[in-house]
Amino acid sequence: MKARSYLALVLNAHLPFVRNPGVAKLLEERWYFEAVSETYLPLLRMFRSLEEDSIPFKLTLSLSPTLCSMFRDSLLSERYLAYLDSQIALGEHEAIRLGSDRTFGALASMYLERYRLDRRDFADIHSKDIAGAFDFYYKRGRIELLTTAATHSFLPHFRSQPEAMASQVETAIITHRSLFGKQPAGFWLPHLGWYPGLELLLKPYNLHYGVVTTRGAMLGEPVPRFGSFAPVQCPNGFTVFIRDAAATESVWSDATGYPSDPCYRDFYRDIGFDLPRSEIANFVPEGSGSLYTAYKYWAVTGRTNDKRPYDPIVASAKAVEHAQHFLGERLAMGMAAAPLLDRPPLMVCPYDAELFGHWWFEGTQWLEALFRNAKDRELSFITLGEYHHLYPENQIATPEYSSWGDGGYGEVWLDGSNDWIWRHIMKACERMTELAERFPDESGLRERILNQAAREVLLSMASDWPLLMKSGRSTTFARSRIEDSLGNFSRIYDMLSANTVSTEWLTRLEKRNNLFPELNYRMFRSKR
Repeated sequence: MKARSYLALVLNAHLPFVRNPGVAKLLEERWYFEAVSETYLPLLRMFRSLEEDSIPFKLTLSLSPTLCSMFRDSLLSERYLAYLDSQIALGEHEAIRLGSDRTFGALASMYLERYRLDRRDFADIHSKDIAGAFDFYYKRGRIELLTTAATHSFLPHFRSQPEAMASQVETAIITHRSLFGKQPAGFWLPHLGWYPGLELLLKPYNLHYGVVTTRGAMLGEPVPRFGSFAPVQCPNGFTVFIRDAAATESVWSDATGYPSDPCYRDFYRDIGFDLPRSEIANFVPEGSGSLYTAYKYWAVTGRTNDKRPYDPIVASAKAVEHAQHFLGERLAMGMAAAPLLDRPPLMVCPYDAELFGHWWFEGTQWLEALFRNAKDRELSFITLGEYHHLYPENQIATPEYSSWGDGGYGEVWLDGSNDWIWRHIMKACERMTELAERFPDESGLRERILNQAAREVLLSMASDWPLLMKSGRSTTFARSRIEDSLGNFSRIYDMLSANTVSTEWLTRLEKRNNLFPELNYRMFRSKR
């Protein structure tokens, strides 16, 4: 059956680079471990299940270079296995504590089996290589992999630093090629951050398309005549896909979106906060205080502290129901739009990957239900690359400055909670370009230290740290990461200015911040 409409699911998979060999159990490394267990391994299990049942699926996935660096890090892989062993031990403890309780005992057993499955999948099926597992489906044409800025920096704030922005893009492309053996065609704009002129940076790197917000596109010049149902093309040929606002609201809204349904598991109610510390002390990092353990036994219920026990069977049925509703809504919108277009309508649905499985426990079940229930509908899933191949010519238009952050612009990353960092980051960017110009053709030890200087600048540009400062979560850690990267760079700058290098200190830093092994500091040179 010929498609009457196209649906492009686009997931942004990103985490900031968090790794410290000198700390046995770094609390923030749990962000990565939780994401692997709750989002990335479940996604791979979903792919495998659909393949086994011959269910066609198409998905566009952006894997950030920092996340890919953690995927391929042997130290983090071993620590992840230790995390799984601890989670399994916690599950065994919970199974004994809850005994034969038909509700809570069954839930404890469910989590215990999931962590045992995670260990088997990670160690045996995927051989500790999650990036390689995604590459398998990439090579089979089931998913398309995009890249994004090296450290997921909010690019509109760096318009005055073209060399630093170019380094973010070049490093991303090099990392992608190294892992997946091919040039990425699309580029995920971090936080959908766009400004007129960004296309002039991206297109020369043979990047052909990205995604912007509905608001940014509709405020563009000229206004897209097909709304968000077709992409537009910048004057230089860079294609801009437009987020579907209604599809976003259905899934993303914490007030009216599907994840807010009373049947689903409550993310925030966790035994790490419910139980006395003595009950779980053996299964969490020493001195960590209260924290999420991922053992959660209560449903959303509503805006109340009086929660109902979580029922996974009811929640799974609800995920299927919501998937069918989502497909029906998209099909109805596509049918209404079709007579106004010269092609099948396209609905682009971009989300953060961690919404599925981590924040919204049933999210991967919902995704799987989408694919399983779409086969008899006049609605086809498509990747951005496939659509770009089918329809390479589009209306010429340039979107306006925008992001998907609160307020629609860039104040999330630049306000009174975090504005102090920017003068230091901008100065580091300027000085890195200065170093690249002063030392254009170094080798040996000097090249090593210049490459490490470039890493530290890229790390300081990460959008995660000002975002955490703005949100009020993990602010101390976020501040320490910014100060650490900038402090490391400043020390290197001073060393090079004084023509002295501390080899022992450099070696320790290279072992700690070991991402982007192919990085070349010369990419910070002024583009002539």
